[in-house]
Amino acid sequence: MVKQAPADCEEREGTMPKAILVNPKDNVAVAVEPVRKGDEILVQTEPPLRLTAATDVTVYHKFALRDLSRGDSIVKYGEEIGVATADIPKGAHVHVHNVASRSLLEDETLRVPKVPRL
Repeated sequence: MVKQAPADCEEREGTMPKAILVNPKDNVAVAVEPVRKGDEILVQTEPPLRLTAATDVTVYHKFALRDLSRGDSIVKYGEEIGVATADIPKGAHVHVHNVASRSLLEDETLRVPKVPRL
């Protein structure tokens, strides 16, 4: 569960890696600073959200705001941008190693395991 940041987080946010949520429908956020596994991440939303990084996350890359299962849609900009090809824990890096295009996954010629349409 993504926790709401405490009321005093603005005083402490300079010490936490920051991230942005592009659209309220998104299940990923974007790191605007490098994030190390175990870092507390402040996601700049209203109200602010706080979670712990499950993995390192490269600056400007996505991370999961909740646990995602293989086959779940990855939503950014309020739209599906891909499908999880593996389980992705909350706070983990979301990138090409665990996400693929639904159209690629459904292409029989690529021999990629099918992911159910959600």
